Amino acid sequence: MTEPHEDGMPDGLTGPERSMWWAFRVGRTCDMSDGDATRDDPFGSHPWGDERSVRAEVVALLLLDGPAARSGRVAALKLRGVRITGALNLAGGTIGPYVELNRCRFDHEIVLPEAHFGTLRMVECAIPRLEGARLHTEGDLHLPRCRVERGIRLTDAQIGTDLLINQIQVWPDRRGRAITADGLVVAQDLQAELIETHGELSLRGAKVGVSLSLRGSVLRGAQERRALNAPQLTVERSLYLNAAWVYESTGNATATPPYGIGYTPVRGARRKPVECHGGVRLDDGRFGDAVDLHYARFMLNGAHREEVSLRRIVTPELRFNGERPEEGRVVLNGAKIVTLIDLSTSWPGPGGLAMNGFVYENLVPYGHFPLARRLEWVAAATPEYAPEPYERLATVLRASGEDADAREVLLAKQRRRRETLPVAGKLWGYLQDWTVAYGYRPGRAALWMAVLWAAGAVAFSRYDPVPLKGDESPRWNATLYALDLLLPVINLGQDGYWRLEGAWQWVSTVLILLGWVLATTVAAGASRLLRRG
Repeated sequence: MTEPHEDGMPDGLTGPERSMWWAFRVGRTCDMSDGDATRDDPFGSHPWGDERSVRAEVVALLLLDGPAARSGRVAALKLRGVRITGALNLAGGTIGPYVELNRCRFDHEIVLPEAHFGTLRMVECAIPRLEGARLHTEGDLHLPRCRVERGIRLTDAQIGTDLLINQIQVWPDRRGRAITADGLVVAQDLQAELIETHGELSLRGAKVGVSLSLRGSVLRGAQERRALNAPQLTVERSLYLNAAWVYESTGNATATPPYGIGYTPVRGARRKPVECHGGVRLDDGRFGDAVDLHYARFMLNGAHREEVSLRRIVTPELRFNGERPEEGRVVLNGAKIVTLIDLSTSWPGPGGLAMNGFVYENLVPYGHFPLARRLEWVAAATPEYAPEPYERLATVLRASGEDADAREVLLAKQRRRRETLPVAGKLWGYLQDWTVAYGYRPGRAALWMAVLWAAGAVAFSRYDPVPLKGDESPRWNATLYALDLLLPVINLGQDGYWRLEGAWQWVSTVLILLGWVLATTVAAGASRLLRRG
């Protein structure tokens, strides 16, 4: 190219570039597609020749130092069906015009570090790589339905309104990351629905001003990286890792707003769950409304010790009602949640769940979740006995008015604890369990007392003892005497006035010992009740 003419157009431009130049000045779309779906497919194998090619340096010239708009028009770069040759390098530049590229094909990477845009939209474009560290936009950044061969980098980028990457497909860079957006700040929504990544999606320390949606997406880790790596993620509203409704016509997803996603099923729609092929890390995340894992599928590799890690997250609501992971672990250590909405079949079995220090205040089962299954849930999280998960569950049940279930949970805790004790402690524990169920079933003690009292009364009614002091002894009453022996400390005026001989001494001794055992176990249970109160 040489110096521009008076009308601002440089010499040496090709025909397609001249068309693009004039369209820029009037804000019109420069459409170089030829109307044939096969030849216009930016992802197809059909070559695009010089008749629809423009050089990246000319595009950069228009955006960084383009001509003024025609009178009464607004300058904008709008391209459709255009091939951009060379690397588009706008690093550090300030781009004032509106930019919208539809179904375009880039031969080389797009370089945008520290560039400033108003709004940037690239829809259904074929891109080798997008490098946008510290990119700033005043408005939206849209990349829906694009295909990126060697990854996207948006580290420390700042998006003024929405980041929309629905239905994008991204393959990994040399380090196994498909999308690297550590420190990303999005002022409003980050919509990444129905995306497909073939490397790690990294959002470490990212901040989203409204909601982050990954509905229906397929995230695949590469080179032993996680599928989603987002520790210290902050989302002011909700994180959606759940299913999407996909509308189909002629076998393909239709681009119904927003880009094929719906939330109410209608005829012709099918549910597409989110899939994570690899670990998920959301440690230390902060979510203002909820973390939604409804219909989520986690395909973890147990040999690589992959996890769905929710350590120390804070959110008012966790919806854990996806499919049960067949391998790997779900880790909730230190998480703080107000309401846990869960499905009994969503949690992994023994060894697949950890929740030390997991705090929740309300339980809302999604479907039938019997207490026996809830106790299995706690047992699965404590391969080695730990009292805290049982006590937390009992506290939550008692707060919701389910006192009987809370007692069953604490009884299960005592039985788990008994297995850790030495032989003497185990024997004493079995005795407490057998007699009064550690004090959590006090009716059982009353039943045993009644049985022993009746047996003692019947036995002593067949015996006529000798009084120790004939003139001071009360009248013999077998029923009161048996009760006086069973009740320690309390004196009913029968014990101590009669001489028992032979086998009757052993009968009285057995009643006294059993009375003390029952009283001790009841006192132990009562003390636990008082401590809980």
